[in-house]
Amino acid sequence: MKIFTGMYDWVMEKTKHRLAPVYLAVLSFTESVIFPIPPDVMLAPMALANVKKAWRFALITTVASVIGGAFGYWLGALLFEPVVAPVIESMGYTEKFEHGMAWFKEYGVWIVFVAGFSPIPYKVFTVSAGLLQMAFLPFMIASAIGRGLRFFLVAGLMVWGGKAMEDKLREYVEYLGWLVVVAVVALYFIVKH
Repeated sequence: MKIFTGMYDWVMEKTKHRLAPVYLAVLSFTESVIFPIPPDVMLAPMALANVKKAWRFALITTVASVIGGAFGYWLGALLFEPVVAPVIESMGYTEKFEHGMAWFKEYGVWIVFVAGFSPIPYKVFTVSAGLLQMAFLPFMIASAIGRGLRFFLVAGLMVWGGKAMEDKLREYVEYLGWLVVVAVVALYFIVKH
């Protein structure tokens, strides 16, 4: 049963759509505020499908993500109790948010940089920064550096790998897809128990 190869081909075709950069920007913005899917899943295939525009795609992702981070900051600063807290609770992020707040209090601006670069949910720290009244300029600088490094690294890897990487990825996408599914299921059971 080849599920992931067909999905891979579909995604690679959609990355060539004329509005793909707009979709990438929207995904990047919303992921910085609330959406759970990271923009890397769209940036990587777009950069791979069109390596000449990879740096442009990384820039779009970075700028939209940092603007989304600023929006999350202001949501935390101005609308936490009436708007953000109920959404966090309804999505089951209360415990993650509390952990994020504790890290934020301990590490300050460095956690924004780390969250921007790593798979740690950046959105938790954008809202936390606003709620804790972190200075806005250091928040924006740490966000821009962390997010920029991450997205330009992804684009760089795609440029470096080029067509050969695309061919190899397509060849092994079924195995990789099922490996991710197994890892997610295992992680779910580990976290739940």
